[in-house]
Parts: sequence; C-alpha cells; structure tokens
Amino acid sequence: MRFVTALFLIVSVIPQTVHAHAPKDTSGAVTASYYSSKYNHRRTASGERFNNGAMTAAHRTYPFGTRLRLTNVSNNRTATVRVNDRGPFVDGREISVTKRAAQKLGFVHQGLTQVRIEQVH
Repeated sequence: MRFVTALFLIVSVIPQTVHAHAPKDTSGAVTASYYSSKYNHRRTASGERFNNGAMTAAHRTYPFGTRLRLTNVSNNRTATVRVNDRGPFVDGREISVTKRAAQKLGFVHQGLTQVRIEQVH
C-alpha cells in the first residue's frame, strides 16, 4: 500500500514540474545563420561589397534595403539589419546575417539560432 501511495505522489508531481518549465513560445521563429569570413569583400547580390563588420543580411524574398529587426528567441537579444544579399540557400534556413549581427544576437558560438523577424518601417 505504501508503494502505491508513494508512486501516486511521484506521478502527480511530475506533470506540475514539466509545466512549470515550459519552453518559450517560438511561434513564428525561423532559423538564422551567419556568414563565413571567406565572403568578406565579395560582391553581394545587390552589388555591394560584403562586410562582416556591417549590420546586413541575406534573405530570399525581402527587397534590398529592407530593414529587419531580428529577435533571438533563446535570449531576447535584438539586432536591426539591412537586406543586401540573397540567400541563404541551405534548406531550413531563412536568413543569414553578418558576424557582427550574430554577435549582437548572441549566437556566434552556436552558429545557428531561432529568430523572429519584424520589418522596420
């Protein structure tokens, strides 16, 4: 009988513990990556020279010059970037940013992160 009571207490506590630490809402988040330094000074699709120290990004559909506010959903850090290139052309990735933007967003060591994208007007 004690075993059954103890088991009941353990099982009834587990769901409360799981719900108390629910993950952040990442709805609407997409995968972001950042450029390798090997692209520095090469031409982007907009004709500009790539600069890993700038706050720019590559996106497949936003027009060149569009300013986007990115929010890293894992740490809530934000960065505003300007679209000046096309890409990324890797399945599952939506946006690629410069190393400087990745540093500001706090994901250089991870390489990839989930971000929410908002167009800045």
